[in-house]
Amino acid sequence: MRRLLPLLLLAAMPVWAQSDLQPLPAVPPPPPGMEAFDAALEPQVTIVKTEKESREEFRIRGKLYMVKVTPAVGPTFYLVDRLGDGNFVEADIAPNPVKPPMWIIHSW
Repeated sequence: MRRLLPLLLLAAMPVWAQSDLQPLPAVPPPPPGMEAFDAALEPQVTIVKTEKESREEFRIRGKLYMVKVTPAVGPTFYLVDRLGDGNFVEADIAPNPVKPPMWIIHSW
């Protein structure tokens, strides 16, 4: 009990010290060039559903950069245009990709 009393007093000291609180200053304006929100930077998503699959096409400024393909049977995969040249490659950007451990236990 003797140890608890000093700890309680130390914990209460900041409350006593804050009796003269001041309001915060006004929020400064944004830096130049950042005033307006650029809606062109938001990705546009187009969903195309067929019997065999569902595709989500992601575009920025009208240019297709990623496709998320969800087949009726099987796992979801992503096709990404990494260089911007129109060639899409399968990317491993799933939230939890399965990566089996590959340790060398013993070698000769």
